[in-house]
Amino acid sequence: MRRLSTQDQNFKQAFADLLAFETVSDPELLKTVDQIIADVRQHGDAHVLKLTQQFDRHPAHQFSDLELTQAELKAAFEGLNSEVREALEFAAERIREFHQAQKQEGWTYVDALGNTLGQKVTPLDRVGIYVPGGLASYPSSVLMNAVPAHVAGVPEIIMVVPAPNGELNPLVLAAAHLAGVTRVFTIGGAQAVAALAYGTETIPSVDKITGPGNRFVAAAKRAVFGQVGIDMIAGPSEILVYAEGENDAKWLAMDVLSQAEHDTVAQAIFITPDEQLLNEVAQAVEEHLAVLPKAEIARTSIANRGALVLVKDRQEAIDLINQVAPEHLELCLDEAQEMAEDIRHAGAIFMGRYTPEAIGDYCAGPNHVLPTSGTARFSSPLGVYDFQKRSSLIMCSKAGVKPLAKTADILAQQESLDAHARSARYRYQD
Repeated sequence: MRRLSTQDQNFKQAFADLLAFETVSDPELLKTVDQIIADVRQHGDAHVLKLTQQFDRHPAHQFSDLELTQAELKAAFEGLNSEVREALEFAAERIREFHQAQKQEGWTYVDALGNTLGQKVTPLDRVGIYVPGGLASYPSSVLMNAVPAHVAGVPEIIMVVPAPNGELNPLVLAAAHLAGVTRVFTIGGAQAVAALAYGTETIPSVDKITGPGNRFVAAAKRAVFGQVGIDMIAGPSEILVYAEGENDAKWLAMDVLSQAEHDTVAQAIFITPDEQLLNEVAQAVEEHLAVLPKAEIARTSIANRGALVLVKDRQEAIDLINQVAPEHLELCLDEAQEMAEDIRHAGAIFMGRYTPEAIGDYCAGPNHVLPTSGTARFSSPLGVYDFQKRSSLIMCSKAGVKPLAKTADILAQQESLDAHARSARYRYQD
C-alpha cells in the first residue's frame, strides 16, 4: 500500500494520479454496449434470451423461464433460517423507517394577488432495479433500491438480476419479497438495461433504472439516459478513513479492507496526522490480508488504488477529503460531528470510532447506493426523492392575473416573442 505525505515535494501530482480513474469511456466497451442495446430494441425477448444463454450460461429454453413468480420469492423468504430471516427483516425495517422521513408531499399557497401556486408530488409509474447476481450476490442491494421506491408509492417495481448457470442466492429473492418487488427477471448485463429502457414483448419499459452493476451495466445506463432516468453512473466502491487520537489500528485496517475486498479497482485511502498510527495500520493491513478469504482481491485493490496518507493536521485532511469527495467517509476521532460540519463532499459520513462503514451497507438505515468517483460534489445518495417527480401548480384569479400578465407581456416583447406577449395581454386588457 503506497505511502504519501503532504510534505512530499510531488504530493499534489501523486495524489491527483491516485484519484484519476474512469471506467466507462473505453471506445470498444461503448461500441459493444451500443450494439447490444440496438439488438435488444430490434429483437426483444429473443435477443435477451440469446445473450443470457451466452453470457450467463443460463439453462433457460424460452423467455418465460427467465421470470420468477411471486410464489418463488415467498418460498425463498420462508425457507431462510430464522436468524437470517430476522436479520433481513430488521434491516428492511430500519431502511424503510429512514426513507419514510424522506417522503415529500405536495403543497400550495395563495399569494398576495390571490393566485394559487404550489407543487404536486407524484411517484414514478414504473421503475427498474438492477441487482448484481450469482451466488456471491447482494440482498442488501435489493432492499436499498426497492424499499425507497416502495415508500415513494411506485406501483410497479421490476427487478433484474443475472443468474449465472441458473443459480441465484435465495437471500436475493427473499429480499425482493420483503421489499415489495412486483416482477423479477433473471437477466443481467447491458441487455437487461436495454430491456428495461425500451421494453420487450414481456418486459415493460420503465421510467427510471437504479442499482449497481459492472462496467457494461454502467455504460448501458449512460447510453439509455434520456430515454429513461437513471440514479447515477456508479464506479468502483470507495472508502476514505480519517483517524486521530485513541484508535485501534486493527479496526481501522479492517475498515480499509472492507471496501478493498469488493473489487480489484476499488479504492481505499487512510489519512492521519499521526505517523505512528499510520505505521500501525499498515502493519495491521498485512496481518488481516494473511487471513481474509478475499485477500487476493483486496491486495490488488490497495496496491493499485490504495494509499496511506500522512497529513500535517486536521485541516489538511479536511481539504483532501473534500478533494476526493469519497463514497464512504469514516471520521474516527472524538470530535467527529464537529469535523463533519467542514465536510462538503461525501456520499455517507460515518462518525466516531464505533461506526464502521459496514453497518451502512446493511442496516443503519440510510441508503448504500452512493455517488462515487468524486460525484458526491454534485449528487446525493439514492432516496425516496429519486422515485418521485414534481409538477408546478399555477392558478391565477381574474384580478390576480393582471399584474403578472402585464409583466409577462413586457418581458416577452423584449425577447421578441410576440405570441407570448399577446397571450398574456389578452388576460389583462378588458
